[in-house]
Amino acid sequence: MPRLVILPNENLCPEGDVLEVASGVTVCDAMLANGIDIEHACEKSCACTTCHVIVREGFDSLEEADELEEDMLDKAWGLEPESRLSCQAVVQDEDLVVEIPRYTINMVSERH
Repeated sequence: MPRLVILPNENLCPEGDVLEVASGVTVCDAMLANGIDIEHACEKSCACTTCHVIVREGFDSLEEADELEEDMLDKAWGLEPESRLSCQAVVQDEDLVVEIPRYTINMVSERH
């Protein structure tokens, strides 16, 4: 089984975590099933960016993002070349190292 390594996130996973996950599961579902309460305001329908993650290792093992996901990612806070919506990133056979950004677009807009 591939491992999903979650890098430390001050609010959601302060010490980080290593999850054993089955291939075919989304990164979002794997985190939620293991007590990492990543925001997913659109209920995982690829209609927001609140579940945005940055795949630090294993990015090339993921299927490419489709056009809808790419369009949504353009709105994400802290977008990087290895950014994905965790509700759309399906774990394959390789380990992944994932960073949950410090902020989501919801958090940034609430501060103003």
